[in-house]
Amino acid sequence: MSVTFAEGFTAGSIASGLKSNGKLDLTVIHNLGPKDDAAAVFTSNRAKANPVLWSMEAVKDGAARAVVLNSGGANCYTGAQGFQTTHKSAELVAEALELSAQDVLVCSTGLIGVQLDTTKLYPAIGSACQSMSTDGGLESAQAIMTTDSVPKLATATSAAGWKIGGMAKGAGMLAPALATMLVVITTDAEVSDIDDHLRAATSVSFDRLDSDGCTSTNDTVILMSSGASGITADAKEFQELLVDVCMDLARQLMKDAEGAAHEIAIEVSGAASEADALEVGRAIARNNLFKTAIYGNDPNWGRILAAIGTTSAEYDPYNIDVEINGVRVSSKGGPDQDRSLVNLVPREVFIRIGLNAGNERATILTNDLTKEYVIENSEYSS
Repeated sequence: MSVTFAEGFTAGSIASGLKSNGKLDLTVIHNLGPKDDAAAVFTSNRAKANPVLWSMEAVKDGAARAVVLNSGGANCYTGAQGFQTTHKSAELVAEALELSAQDVLVCSTGLIGVQLDTTKLYPAIGSACQSMSTDGGLESAQAIMTTDSVPKLATATSAAGWKIGGMAKGAGMLAPALATMLVVITTDAEVSDIDDHLRAATSVSFDRLDSDGCTSTNDTVILMSSGASGITADAKEFQELLVDVCMDLARQLMKDAEGAAHEIAIEVSGAASEADALEVGRAIARNNLFKTAIYGNDPNWGRILAAIGTTSAEYDPYNIDVEINGVRVSSKGGPDQDRSLVNLVPREVFIRIGLNAGNERATILTNDLTKEYVIENSEYSS
């Protein structure tokens, strides 16, 4: 059910023809209320797509009634015409659902630098708005897919009965920058400080997913609250369940990363600060030599230590412990257990780094670098 799992939300999707494969490529999500609270985080890339520029302004008042999302084109670096397309898209949703255009957020995903075909887009928006349903969540998740192989859905229900539902897309260009893909999360809880909740949740989930070190121009994570349950959520419980949903979606994104053969969790402990732990984890996650070694089932732990050595984190480089899938291969500046004991055949890989410099820790999610990833991205626009 994803975005229509929570009460007060409907969704409608259609195959507009923006994608040449004839599959669903446009969806509209409608918040029926009574609340219209909304928050969003966006890419930190200075090169921002037109839908991001529009939505950043539209959500400033902390309210939104609808989101329109399309795949089949990013509408980025498309000039004034592209921004007019975004503006018109919001107006068409507003007209169909009897809203203000300023209460409509817009998201796009696909190839950069190509104008969206408005002869297909505009009629499709009206059709999607006419097909709204409380059962439309799965089709919404399918409509935003690009190189994704499967839709990403997550739900949670509180002890009090209020719900959270979400969907995500993303299989490449996944690097931490506030948000790292298109995500829409909905809740029927009555909750205050929705923006604070969302930022706290993304900081420990999507912001710690680092697939290929590339940050998209269109990254957006949106949280909308309808308040339809009539239940005021306990702030702590809401935060915990929101993090659970975000982590679930983040793991699904990692699992579906383009061409990946291994899903890698890098836990850095014993850091002097959380920032140090994150810096070390990300340095390893973005190291192509490490990532190709994991692809080749080679427990080459020297590449891990070399990656750590490029950081400015506080640690003694000759007092670091490295563990791969439960085998401590290096300790205190030298070899430990034989690397031949490491089994990298399973898809899941767990790297544990002990910096022995403090008590802070953090985990970064990533994947290996494969031939399939290179092939897929070398042919993306062809």
